Order: sequence, then C-alpha cells, then structure tokens
Amino acid sequence: MPQNKQIHLDNRPQGEAAASNFKLVTAQTPELKDGEVLVRHHFLSLDPYMRGRMNDAKSYAAPQPLGQVMQGGTVGEVAESRHPKFQPGDKVVGFGGWQEYSVVDGNQPGVLRRVDTAHVPLSHYLGAVGMPGVTAWYGLVRIIEPKEGQTIVVSAASGAVGSALGALAKARGCRAVGIAGGPDKCRYVTEELGFDACIDYKQHKDAHSLSKALKEAAPKGVDGYFENVGGMVMDAVMLRMNAFGRIALCGMIAGYDGQPIPMTYPQLLLTNRLLLQGFIVSEHMDVWPQALQELGTLVGTGKLRPRESVADGLEAAPEAFLGMLKGRNFGKQLVKVS
Repeated sequence: MPQNKQIHLDNRPQGEAAASNFKLVTAQTPELKDGEVLVRHHFLSLDPYMRGRMNDAKSYAAPQPLGQVMQGGTVGEVAESRHPKFQPGDKVVGFGGWQEYSVVDGNQPGVLRRVDTAHVPLSHYLGAVGMPGVTAWYGLVRIIEPKEGQTIVVSAASGAVGSALGALAKARGCRAVGIAGGPDKCRYVTEELGFDACIDYKQHKDAHSLSKALKEAAPKGVDGYFENVGGMVMDAVMLRMNAFGRIALCGMIAGYDGQPIPMTYPQLLLTNRLLLQGFIVSEHMDVWPQALQELGTLVGTGKLRPRESVADGLEAAPEAFLGMLKGRNFGKQLVKVS
C-alpha cells in the first residue's frame, strides 16, 4: 500500500488563520478490508466553510479535530477495491480530505459516488456540479423562489457558488446582478457567466456608495439576494431590497476571522417584510439529485462556464486556502494532488 502525504490541523488559529496552523505529515495507507475502496485523489476542494470549522466553537458542524486530516471534498479514481460496486479506474467524488489517498467504506451510503466525465470535467464535481452548485440551487429555488422578470443579486459572484447562482437565475428568466472584487472578476461575471450586471465592491468605500451603484444595476430593486459575504455588502443590498424580498444566507466570509459582523439596517427586515433564512446544504440531501441533473446540463451545454483556481501539489493547500479567504482565487479554488 502506498505512502500517503496528509495535511493535518496542528493548532487552532487565534484570529486570522495562518500557514502555521497546518502540518504536513506522511502516513502509511492501511491494507484494505472487505468492502473498502482505496481512492487516489486528483483534486481536493478548498471552501470558505472550512475556516469556521478550524475554531473550537459551537456551530452547525463539529470542529475539525486537531492532529487529523483536514476534512473536505475530493475527486479521484479508484486505485484498488474490495467492494463489488467499485472497480479500479472508476472516477469518483467523495470526502477524502487533504491527503493523497483515502480508504473509504463502500457500504456506507453517500460517502463515495461514481461520476461520468464524458461531458463534465472531473474537477467540476467539486464546484459547479458539486456541493457549491447544489448550494446555489437550494438557496435560489427553495428559499428565494424566483419568478420570471425578478431581479436576483449574489455576492462573491465570480466564485463557485455565485457563478452557478447566476446561470440558474438566468435559466428562470431573472435579471442577475453580481457583486465581485475587481474589474477582471466583474468582466468574467458579465461576459462569460452571462450576468446582466456586476458591481466591483472594491470601488466603494461604504454601503451607501455601493447601494447607489446597485440602484443603477437593479433599477427595479432587488427581489432575491443570495448572501455569501455579510458586512458592508449586505448593508448595501438591504437598502435596495423590495417589499417581501427573500434573502438566502449561505455564508458571511467577512466574519470568518472571528470578528463580529454588525448589521446596520436590521429594521428593514420588518419594514420591507423580508424573509431571511440561513441554510446548510448538507441538511437537504433530498434535493441533490434534481439539482445535480440541472447543473450538469448547464455545464454540458455551455450555459455555465465555471472558472477554477488550481494550486499544484498537496503542500500548496494551506497557502491556497488562506489566499481564498482573502479573495485571491478566481472561481472555484482547488488543489491538484495528482
């Protein structure tokens, strides 16, 4: 059995996360037991939610244990199998974490799934046709519940979730407005993803300035908002929400370093009778097949063209992760393991 490089969470961050929180180790891959599958990872996923799990704090998921492999989504191929449903060479998506190989119990429902790479590249199963895409689908379809002609806004629009949200909104006849950081990301959002408009939040020093730009991009107001950021960006959108608007609260990356995230205009929730609902996509596994089918079709037909930022080698994962938290990635952040 092969040697297996792994990245562990060595210690918990105090404030901003740092490379020193992680440790590279080499372990021996155990011999397979009946029913187990050895997966060689090709790509691993880096996602903002991982920052919250690095803290030892109460949340919707248990903290990442110290001294163990950083947990996260992976895609790869079956290297060896002692399970009849999986054969060597099968392309699979799972939750193998920050390591080169994982040993998976093939009898455990949902932990390993074969995927077809004929029309969808393998790496996209960690992004547009994976958890981020389903996250966008659930927030839009089940919480925002868009109607044709309505205006939908999403923050972090060039990222894995935001880009999928735009394609899904356009497929439902909505006006899609993105908020992203920098002119290159905004051009990608409008020219390649097909959004109707995109606002560069870095050009605005406060919520009122950003809200004024949003008024030009969404002259009829905002009917649905998919929130990934929080802070000033959320304040700006709140000022443009229409009565009975819906907000799907997916993430608040502005507070992932542990600082409070004030809401400047909470009274607007009442005066505009807004629905604000947080959600965790892993709690809604019943929608995944339907969502993945639509997302796969959008990618396969070219209506969703996701970008990826790919760091090379397992050792690059910590710095790539820290860069993603600061918005240095362009699209879905991955690490190419092999």
